[in-house]
Amino acid sequence: MKVVIILAICALTAVAAVPIPEEERVSGENGWYIPQTDGSLVWVSIEEGEKMLDELENKEEIEGRLSTVPVSFYLYTNRNPSKKQKITETAKSINNSDFDASNPTRFVIHGWTQSYTAGMNKDIRAAWLGRGKYNVIIVDWARARSVDYATSVVAVPKVGKKVASMINYLVENFGMSLEETEVIGHSLGAHIAGYAGKNTKHGLLHAIVGLDPALPLFSYNKPNKRLNANDANYVESIQTNGGQLGFLKPIGKGAFYPNGGKSQPGCLLDVTGACSHGRSTSYYAEAVARDDFPSMSCGDYQEAVKDACGSSYSGVKMGAVTNAYMVNGDYYVPVHSSSPYGYGYA
Repeated sequence: MKVVIILAICALTAVAAVPIPEEERVSGENGWYIPQTDGSLVWVSIEEGEKMLDELENKEEIEGRLSTVPVSFYLYTNRNPSKKQKITETAKSINNSDFDASNPTRFVIHGWTQSYTAGMNKDIRAAWLGRGKYNVIIVDWARARSVDYATSVVAVPKVGKKVASMINYLVENFGMSLEETEVIGHSLGAHIAGYAGKNTKHGLLHAIVGLDPALPLFSYNKPNKRLNANDANYVESIQTNGGQLGFLKPIGKGAFYPNGGKSQPGCLLDVTGACSHGRSTSYYAEAVARDDFPSMSCGDYQEAVKDACGSSYSGVKMGAVTNAYMVNGDYYVPVHSSSPYGYGYA
């Protein structure tokens, strides 16, 4: 499959009428730098990338692969904080687990190349369970571990629908409250969270948190094909590698830009952006556990990127549990180069 995708990219590049000079390339505007498993980045134009996705999707529809996208759900609660319980959409499975619909529920979705054992899942799970009684459901989607990024992107909508199906099942059969349910996703997982929100049957999710939502092969001007601010009652985005692996333009109703949102302190020689991209998950876990990321309110995201939002704290903290009731806008967030990253309890 990897050879097929590389050949497809090369073929598409060869037939491009006017190749885009490197100095004119703006990721997300006239093309994307597509990440490879070896850490390198391959440029494709918007037209090339969209054609590649269409061809991949048609091929997988014919082969029936999109209808069998494997997704697993692992439950953790205060009664089983470190030992997973695999749950399925059956009464026997849920009844035999420690799921308690009277407690709030958090779904956590990893990004490309990762699995349910990823460090972000452990950190976020521990942060929520440290706050009190919660159902934390870790979503494992096997197509994240496809060799090629594009084949994982094609699976995103279907995975999101499967997450929504589990949410709908728990609401309908066990009384889980959407008002107390949040979905947290990193990178491609953020867009899966968006598709989950688009497909809930009984109202909107309370909140979705997108941790540096993936930019490559997603378009800002196509909000129905990515996470957007209407996918839940409140959508928050923590944007840490904007313009490279993540979006720079605001994704959430509340969009937070640590260190301006492009790169993060402490991520030295971060040529591929992987360090800054992953830092969003560390910030979020710390925000849940410590509530220590004060922010400055900005007129727009350009001000946040330039750190031109003044020096007075806004009273809004990135990742705060109360943000769903009060936040709307773009925010600059000062951060340290090492943990704890937040500037404290200001």
